Amino acid sequence: MKSDKFNLIWTYWAITDILLIVGVTLEPAALKLAIILNAVQVLHFYWLTPKLSNFAVQVRIAYLLLLVVAIYPPLFFVFYLQIIGTTAMVLVNYCFLARFMSLMPWNKVEPYSLSMIWQTFFTKPVSGSVQKTQLPSA
Repeated sequence: MKSDKFNLIWTYWAITDILLIVGVTLEPAALKLAIILNAVQVLHFYWLTPKLSNFAVQVRIAYLLLLVVAIYPPLFFVFYLQIIGTTAMVLVNYCFLARFMSLMPWNKVEPYSLSMIWQTFFTKPVSGSVQKTQLPSA
């Protein structure tokens, strides 16, 4: 069952990655499709665990907000950052955004320290959530 969930998560991110790459290189309309797909993803994960405090929901909301912000022409470069991050998620299961979100004050479970921040970003990719409290995966 867990592999089905992981495959769904991977599929969402893989399609998003393709849409972003197509959107910035060939067809800008693909960017709108990426936004729609990620809005669906937010709703889907919120439906699974109807709490905004759910870590997986938080990550998807942050990602969607970044997509929307990147529409503004001076911030178009954010799409490229998202392509890099989403490609890393799809290829090696490393999600920078999830790791960053785990450091938000409402998600952290230990005091900030250089060691904790270093470990957050530089430990190898994990299966499941990067969040210390093991909330549902991003």
